[in-house]
Amino acid sequence: MIAPAREPMTIADFLAWTERHEEGRYELIDGEIIPLPREPSEHVAAKGKIWRAIAEALVRAGAPCEAYVGGLGVAVDAHNVYEPDILVNCGAPIATEDALAPAPIVAVTVLGPSSDAAAESVKRKGYFRAASLAHYLIVDLARRAVTHCRRDGAATMREETVTEGSIRLDPPGLDLALKDIFA
Repeated sequence: MIAPAREPMTIADFLAWTERHEEGRYELIDGEIIPLPREPSEHVAAKGKIWRAIAEALVRAGAPCEAYVGGLGVAVDAHNVYEPDILVNCGAPIATEDALAPAPIVAVTVLGPSSDAAAESVKRKGYFRAASLAHYLIVDLARRAVTHCRRDGAATMREETVTEGSIRLDPPGLDLALKDIFA
């Protein structure tokens, strides 16, 4: 006998599930709960440096946005919630009880030794299903490079790998120096 196919989990179901499971970090991928791997100390330290560089650039630019390190999800459609390593949300402050960013504009992933290249490729396109997202940065610590994916018009995405200088994130109107990311 074949078991009936299970309906994909919705975002509302996922958020309710995460409230009951406080240990660990999870994403919702195609309606399935996916645990995120533990992060080595190098990865955690890199996230802190990148967050600081972005937070300071936001202050310099006077942008009405806030940077967050992990914990907040980006709902990309009814059955997918990604949790970037760093997230910039613009507009009104996020309510304390919220688990999803209401207006994410920048998402950052820091590649680590256990990063899944296939999953990253899916997310690269998936993040841009979130209407407010303008930039997705993929930081490769080993290569000291940042792949900058950005919305170029309503339906297209441009991608460029940067190894020196700075990256212009407009919106929200800031320059992010690679020397600060890889300090």
